[in-house]
Amino acid sequence: METKVIHYDLAKLPCQALDGVGARLGERLTEYGLNTVQDLLFHLPFRYQDRTRITPLGRLRSGDQVVVEGVIELAEVNRTRRPTLLIKLWDGTGHLTLRFFHFTPGQQHLFKPGVLLRCFGEVRGWSTQFEMVHPECQPVTPHMPPHSQDSLTPIYSATEGINQRLLRQLTDQALALLGEGYLPEYLPDQILNSFQLPKLADALRYVHRPPPNASVEQLLQGTHPAQQRLAFEELLAHHLSLRRLRQNLQINLAPTLPDNKQLTSALLNSLPFKLTAAQARVLQEVKQDLTQPNPMLRLVQGDVGSGKTVVAALAILQAVENNYQGVLMAPTELLAEQHYQNFRKWLEPLGIKIAWLAGKLKGKVRNEMLEMITTGNAKVIVGTHALFQADVQFNRLGLVVIDEQHRFGVHQRLALREKGYSEGLYPHQLIMTATPIPRTLAMTVYADLDYSVIDELPPGRTPVQTVVLSDQRRHEVVARVQASCCEHRQVYWVCPLIEESEVLQCQAAETTAAQLTEYLPEAKVGLVHGRMKSAQKEAVMAAFKAAELDLLVATTVIEVGVDVPNASLMVIENAERLGLAQLHQLRGRVGRGAIASYCVLLYQHDRLSQIAKERLAIMRKTNDGFMIAKRDLELRGAGEVLGTKQSGVMQLKVADLLRDSHLLPKVQQAAEIILREFPERVEKLVRRWVAHREKYGEA
Repeated sequence: METKVIHYDLAKLPCQALDGVGARLGERLTEYGLNTVQDLLFHLPFRYQDRTRITPLGRLRSGDQVVVEGVIELAEVNRTRRPTLLIKLWDGTGHLTLRFFHFTPGQQHLFKPGVLLRCFGEVRGWSTQFEMVHPECQPVTPHMPPHSQDSLTPIYSATEGINQRLLRQLTDQALALLGEGYLPEYLPDQILNSFQLPKLADALRYVHRPPPNASVEQLLQGTHPAQQRLAFEELLAHHLSLRRLRQNLQINLAPTLPDNKQLTSALLNSLPFKLTAAQARVLQEVKQDLTQPNPMLRLVQGDVGSGKTVVAALAILQAVENNYQGVLMAPTELLAEQHYQNFRKWLEPLGIKIAWLAGKLKGKVRNEMLEMITTGNAKVIVGTHALFQADVQFNRLGLVVIDEQHRFGVHQRLALREKGYSEGLYPHQLIMTATPIPRTLAMTVYADLDYSVIDELPPGRTPVQTVVLSDQRRHEVVARVQASCCEHRQVYWVCPLIEESEVLQCQAAETTAAQLTEYLPEAKVGLVHGRMKSAQKEAVMAAFKAAELDLLVATTVIEVGVDVPNASLMVIENAERLGLAQLHQLRGRVGRGAIASYCVLLYQHDRLSQIAKERLAIMRKTNDGFMIAKRDLELRGAGEVLGTKQSGVMQLKVADLLRDSHLLPKVQQAAEIILREFPERVEKLVRRWVAHREKYGEA
């Protein structure tokens, strides 16, 4: 009689179908995100231990994690203040001491002279004086295999109630089912052969249970071909998800906004500068998008000071010319306020009313702004998250501009798009970022967006020279500030905090302002920080811009501060506490004119970590935003730099955007093949890797 072979769909087979998984453990696994056998197979080890070979005691090195075997020569309890069980092993090549600070009478009984013991642990010590503290131990019996294990030991991320032994047991069962179960291969042979990729099942088996001869170094770095095979499929699934999303969004309709050139020409003629070639090129791409009947979805990337805001203003004017509203949303009140002031300066002379909406607006002023927005009296609206609130109703919203989009949550961006839906039309979207992203990376992370780069700074800018100094040389810096003020050059002095904090040991802006006023009696010192009222803050900023102040002491609010070409020196205290992107943004406040400009990064010499040292060294070496962004990616990881940790974008299980960036061109080629020749596999790939997280891209 023929045996019937049952093929399980491992994507649907629950973990509770495995031996030893009851209702309670099943709940724990579900809480940890392991619902099915497929989930277990894609829960990959993050490191490995080599227990496949026994290391002679004479070849031990400090720091190694190894399996050893030896005969117990001595077992005794050292009766000091803290009793310690000491075991001395010998294997003919050398000695090793085992040290147990916590032990039981049963262990004392087990560890007797003459017993052959097999142990696993980390070697400590030097020369021939090696020891292991609390190793895993077991007596060697005649029936035990000569080698401890036939594969490297995987270490998984675990949680309370789900330990390593359990995960290995469950994964063993899952791998057994991989042979008789059903985990389909969605990559066609054409792609597997072209890019020399192993089969999915083979890759999973290898990554979970690498053979003894596997390269531990490759596995730990995530560069083994089996891991790269899984990373490739995951990146492909995310890319296809975004491409499909783009196709779905293109079905939607948007208002057609022809370029009438009246208001845009008026603004261009009134500006005291000409657009750079890069600004003009990007503006033309945006204008062309706005004339189409489908929603624009364009990312504009530009370094600090490249002039993204004026491009946004000109795009909004194209909507206003067609009797639609344009809205610009920024992640902080300070940044939104800066955009509001720029828009007022540029657009109010053209007869355009601008509404401003932020969380701090209350009562009568807020109601007036809401009425301007609802009636359409305000054609341009600038604001923060407050734009999402239920009582905000747009009149005819034609264009949404989102600044520093990665700092918004997914649902917030989606909410603003939905708010603008009217008469069957969705608003166009223009997304801006000052975080330079390598092109191949941007084309993967933002595959649902068209992509433009303002890769040119306005003429007349001078590169800023950056100096890194210990705070022990603070007096020299004060002397340099004094010299700048005497030369009628203005100075920024930036402090990360507003008031003293013993915990963070940061200089407070208020204290620093008082000290500098005392040290430099001839200089006019101003102070600005985020807790000041808007009117106060604007007055101080305006005074600094008008050269009525020599020195502006500020918190990081000036990251998006006023444009003061006469400011040629910036001092940043506690620079070791700030990230690369923020340091680069702050430094962008100087060097805006033809004067030689300097940025001094002061650090606390006793609080300088290795990563802070690297950041400061990078700032000293380069002004190139792309280079800084690349190093920022390496130091912090793509998740933080691109905001994906907060927003849910590209939450990757296996792949690493930086490490695996070399795969991205191949991923894009493979996506074209699948979309063209195997469109039925798109949904399956997306469901396997992205599933419920896919909706993020609609924002």
